[in-house]
Amino acid sequence: MYIDKFKKIVIKIGSSILVDEKGKPKKIWLKEFAKDIKNLIKKKKQIVIVSSGAIAMGCEYLGIKKNGLKVDKSQAIASIGQIELMDFYKKTFDKSKIKISQILLTLDDTEQRRRSINARRTIDNLLAMGIVPIVNENDTTATTEIKYGDNDRLAARVSQIISADCLILLSDVDGLYTDNPKKNKETKLIKTVKEIDENIKRYATRTENPYGSGGMKTKIEAAKICQLSGCYMAIANGNYKNPIKKILENKKCTWFLPRVSKLDARKQWIIGSVAPKGEVIIDQGALEAINNGKSLLPAGVKKISGIFEKGDHILVKDQNDIECARGLTSFSSIEIEKIKGSHSSKIKNILGYSSREEIIHKDDLVKV
Repeated sequence: MYIDKFKKIVIKIGSSILVDEKGKPKKIWLKEFAKDIKNLIKKKKQIVIVSSGAIAMGCEYLGIKKNGLKVDKSQAIASIGQIELMDFYKKTFDKSKIKISQILLTLDDTEQRRRSINARRTIDNLLAMGIVPIVNENDTTATTEIKYGDNDRLAARVSQIISADCLILLSDVDGLYTDNPKKNKETKLIKTVKEIDENIKRYATRTENPYGSGGMKTKIEAAKICQLSGCYMAIANGNYKNPIKKILENKKCTWFLPRVSKLDARKQWIIGSVAPKGEVIIDQGALEAINNGKSLLPAGVKKISGIFEKGDHILVKDQNDIECARGLTSFSSIEIEKIKGSHSSKIKNILGYSSREEIIHKDDLVKV
């Protein structure tokens, strides 16, 4: 449907796609998937794979079940599973003459601008050499990813960082349904989503596969990042033989269409932050100013929460607790607590030193 017009494509593979219910790796599936990738490469597509499966593969290697594992033990098992996972990919992709590399990332790596730029350069260089980078979350240090299943959002952030045209999330369902298709046979597949409204959020339900750590909710979060980054995103069933071929043949999947054509690199980074350090509540006057493209001034801030430093990502919410913007703060949470509600001309007298006039400058502020 859309894939033919894309050049740079990120594909995320969930644990439930790579391993079966017993934790055994799906060798035949990956062999056929490699053929899909080879066909895309022949069409001059650049492919990046974001893969789950390290913990599942580690459990299989050790002969233990994942259910009930504590975070610290999951981290240890992930270090074993990473070797098994990459060996699985290499042996399979070698047969299709596809060269691969491994990149270990956490969400922190994507949140810090310098580190995200370095990641982009690395991936771009690999793509230029004809390599297919396989990105894994660094489970041995990233406890949040293991516990909350942020690999979907990690895939979205990778897509954003490298300015991908499309992200495909391969899962164990055909896409987003109006209800859980495993429980309700009358549910309907949503084929296209232009805007993620309350109905779409309500449709999102958690998966029940023991080897996956995410669910439809994390995929919706990933879609938000993609939509605001000018990137198409699809949720598709990866359990089919040659799943990418199925998408090309217009088979079942849900496409999330981008809401913007493009954002400058700095604002892309701001809008895609998945781990804001805090938030500020603003009054109606400040809300109107932001909507008119102006900066956020101290006078419009009513309340703050969280502990953050100058330069951190923060959320901006209205008095109904609805997010209206996000940006990079010019002040720490301690400083904002002192100057909130005050005119900008009084900042020096309150803090005892000169600083910027804006809590968030308009160039560092993005409406959502």
